[in-house]
Amino acid sequence: MLSKKMEEAFNKQINAEIFSAYLYRSMEAYFKGINLEGFANWMNVQAQEEQFHADKFFNFVYERGGDVNLTAIAAPKTKWDSPMAVFKAVYEHEQHVTMLINGLMDIAEEERDRATISLLHWFIDEQVEEEASADAIVQQLKLGGDKGAALFMIDRELGLRVFTPPTTAV
Repeated sequence: MLSKKMEEAFNKQINAEIFSAYLYRSMEAYFKGINLEGFANWMNVQAQEEQFHADKFFNFVYERGGDVNLTAIAAPKTKWDSPMAVFKAVYEHEQHVTMLINGLMDIAEEERDRATISLLHWFIDEQVEEEASADAIVQQLKLGGDKGAALFMIDRELGLRVFTPPTTAV
């Protein structure tokens, strides 16, 4: 059973994950508006991943006897100066989410909640991947620039990304 403190923290995390999906949909809209369909696709896949994360937390709360209390989702930013600015924001946002996950782990460890610790290990590993993925695109944009032929090559590459839900039982 989840403690009230852990349940409240999970409810905040569900909100944060849904906000992340909403933010990435806003970034998708930005890229569609400037005709970068590959970048838009990457953001769409990212939004699906974040919704998957929210669902994973949501279901875990109920599996552990808790209650989910959904609250208002903040409006995301809708305009950026460039593709580079967007991906710098993605990288910073993923670092923020990592901090939130680490905070959940601190509570779980403090409470010696091994089931929650087990779940959070999956999310910690996932955040390593999330940060690395965003940073890799920032580095590509630094090398090639976010205008001209390099931008279109990156756009083509990002258009290949697909969402595949994890099949592990975690």
